[in-house]
Amino acid sequence: MESWVGWFLLLCSHWFLFLFSFSHSLCHLHDKIALLQFKNSLAYVHDYYYSDCDNFVPKMSTWENGTDCCSWSGVLCHPISGHVIGLDLACNRLSGEIHPNTSLFRLSHLQSLNLTFNYFYSSQLSFPSVGYVNLTHLNISNYEFRSEIPSQISQLSKLESLDLSFTRLMWKENSWKKFLQNATVLAELILDGVNMTFSSMRSLNLSTSLVNLSLKYTGVQENLKTDILCLPKLKHLWLSDNSLEQFPNLSCSAASLTMLDLSRNMLEGTIPASFSNFTHITFLDLSSNYLKGSIPSSILTLPHLTFLDLGYNRFSGQIPSSLSNLQHLLHLDLSENRLEGPLPNKITGLSNLTFLFFTDNLLNGTIPTWCLSLPFLQELDLSENQFTGHIPSISSQSLKSLYLCYNKLHGNIPQSVFTLVNLTHLCLSSNNFNGLHNYTIFTNAPLLERLYLSSVGLTEFPKLLGKIPILIELDLSNNKLNGTMPKWLHEMGSLQFLSLSHNLLTTPINQFSRNYNLNILDISFNLLTGDMSSSICNASNLQVLILSHNKLTGVIPPCLANLWGLYILDLQRNKLNGTLPNNFSMNSELAYFNVNDNQLEGPLPKSLSNCTQLEILNLGNNQIEDKFPHWLQTLPMLTVLVLRSNKLYGPIDDLETQYEFSSIVIFDISSNYFNGPIPKTYIQNFKAMKNVISYEGDELYIGITYMPYNGSQRGTIGYVTVTTKAISMTLKQIPKNFVTIDLSQNKFQGQIPYVIGELHALRGLNFSHNRLSGLIPKSIGYLTNLESMDLSSNMFTGRIPTELTNLNYLEVLNLSNNQLVGEIPQGKQFATFSNDSYLGNSGLCGFPLSMSCNNTEQKPPSSPSLLGEERFGFGWEPVVIGYGCGMIFGIGLRLLYYRKT
Repeated sequence: MESWVGWFLLLCSHWFLFLFSFSHSLCHLHDKIALLQFKNSLAYVHDYYYSDCDNFVPKMSTWENGTDCCSWSGVLCHPISGHVIGLDLACNRLSGEIHPNTSLFRLSHLQSLNLTFNYFYSSQLSFPSVGYVNLTHLNISNYEFRSEIPSQISQLSKLESLDLSFTRLMWKENSWKKFLQNATVLAELILDGVNMTFSSMRSLNLSTSLVNLSLKYTGVQENLKTDILCLPKLKHLWLSDNSLEQFPNLSCSAASLTMLDLSRNMLEGTIPASFSNFTHITFLDLSSNYLKGSIPSSILTLPHLTFLDLGYNRFSGQIPSSLSNLQHLLHLDLSENRLEGPLPNKITGLSNLTFLFFTDNLLNGTIPTWCLSLPFLQELDLSENQFTGHIPSISSQSLKSLYLCYNKLHGNIPQSVFTLVNLTHLCLSSNNFNGLHNYTIFTNAPLLERLYLSSVGLTEFPKLLGKIPILIELDLSNNKLNGTMPKWLHEMGSLQFLSLSHNLLTTPINQFSRNYNLNILDISFNLLTGDMSSSICNASNLQVLILSHNKLTGVIPPCLANLWGLYILDLQRNKLNGTLPNNFSMNSELAYFNVNDNQLEGPLPKSLSNCTQLEILNLGNNQIEDKFPHWLQTLPMLTVLVLRSNKLYGPIDDLETQYEFSSIVIFDISSNYFNGPIPKTYIQNFKAMKNVISYEGDELYIGITYMPYNGSQRGTIGYVTVTTKAISMTLKQIPKNFVTIDLSQNKFQGQIPYVIGELHALRGLNFSHNRLSGLIPKSIGYLTNLESMDLSSNMFTGRIPTELTNLNYLEVLNLSNNQLVGEIPQGKQFATFSNDSYLGNSGLCGFPLSMSCNNTEQKPPSSPSLLGEERFGFGWEPVVIGYGCGMIFGIGLRLLYYRKT
């Protein structure tokens, strides 16, 4: 007993000594000088922002000479010696270069250093040749070096935690292996974004103390094909974004793993049965891969699973009722798969769920009651399926987010939806509801931020909707709202996103000038009349303004050209007149500008060349009168240029600039008064038209995407109209492989430049109704992706090149009304073209014309293919029907039949 008391008194004396020393400790002078010198070498970047840094506190503002540095923000001192042992300057917007001889490296007693989320820069990562041997925690993430990791890092043998993520460093094998041999107590290693392609994963087995390992986006896929990770203490493993094509061998670590992330890879096939060995796993993310088959039982038997994400794969079949075995599950995501059939009718084991996502599958039947009665459920997303029936009564009072949009639900919306006092997000769009007849339904939604009621049969604005104090997004599009808008709608100061498109509204646009926070405003496809007032620019935070397909008159307010942050401006299909604004500001954010089909006149404003972010420019179908705007060549991102049907005139000079339309894939200057030769230099520099690229998924379309639209979907805008004579079609989404040149209905003269054959990605070519002459160049035969070509109504002479028979995908051909002679080439696609393709060429003979080359009846070739290979899932009958009116861009028509596979 006496021994115990003695030890207790000794411990107390040391404790009081520690407290006394700490309260009176002064920073070691050597360390203080080093810190002040380090401060003087840096600066603050006031506008530099990281999303992970919500709270900016300038810690170095407390670093003043004459004060104890142990009291400075971000500095931790040893309580007795006064040496600096900890330095935390994360998220401080610091800027400067860290040299190898920086005073920071003189803090030889440092144990913890955190410099993440600043703006440091250096040509290479440096460590002192001596010192820092006591370092246990080092975080220099988000700091660009672009160099190799030096061998000196292996001296940090006491490291317990190392974070080098997103530094663009490269770790070579020798340095990597030496580091792992010496870091015997390393528990956490975060290398996201570090180049590890030259480092063996087998060397990791030297670090038997690792608990947390993150290798996101490191290029380890080749090494993981053969290497086995045998890390006996490993609990957390992050391997996302590595293009892994097969599951890594984790058999040695299965017993200890509690978190595994293999998302955003290229994993194929089914989930291995060996996953049932992960008996302690709580977090499993296999999302965004190519996994298929049914949801395996190896996953549904994991007893401790709390987080399961299998979204964005290709799983099929029904959702099994054995899902209820996962009794500890908090987060379940099966969205973006091919799951079908009804949901299990009775699930009793998921009572702890807080997040449930089944969006974008093929699920049908009615929504079972259990989905809406889970006691702790906060987010439920059943959108983009085929659910039918009524919405059951909702008893999950904890719900914050409810997405039932894009289904086939019908009946009345239950009153219980509007008693969810915690609700912040509600999407009921695009169902078959009877409408919202109780217009006071939103009085009990004080926290509602996002409300999507598109296509629900509204005929009036819901009353008291304006009483929701913090509404940020509101979508009432595709309803039957008519007349004017309620006053409260113009005065909702919190509103940032508003879509009222496809209604029957007549409200003048200038009433929205009071919404200073408004970012996105879409009132397209209505009956808006009157002039556009410049007061719209009072909504100075506008990023997207879509007023197309209305009856607006007057001039375009010049102030719109100066709205900082505006990147989508769509005013097409109105009755606007006057000239275009001529004051587009330098470094404008404008990416999409469409004023097609108005009554605009005057010259083209050269200030458009200030819009260096411009991707889609559509000025077609107006009365603009000017020469060709060669100054648009300087726009590096310009992808779509439509100047058709104006009064543009004169020759197009071959000018050489830095870009010369290098990104253009749609070049339409038809129906103007251009003359002179076709500009050879432009064709030579249409670089984006030269390379044939296969696109998939979200990359299929040209278009500018903006924030969430209609609830679960995102808005993409990219209108372009393709017209030939009496046939016109509007494409809302433009495929990236819709590569076309249209110079028709002008006065171009001379020959087609031979370099046209370099544009291998071309799908549509229209030079019709000009004054072109000479031979049809044989190089067109190199355009093997060409699907439609119209050279009609020119003065071409000579024979039709036999090289054109190489165009295996050519579906529409018009060579009529020229001076061509000789026999029409035979074979392949030429067996599919009718007389109309060759009319008005008195010197032509051979099939399909009745005039044979030997004055006898020409018989058609035997067994011709109908229209060649169908590349887009439908025949070309719709194109051929209108062929007498001119060549049709059939490639565009296929969009009407496109379906996501």
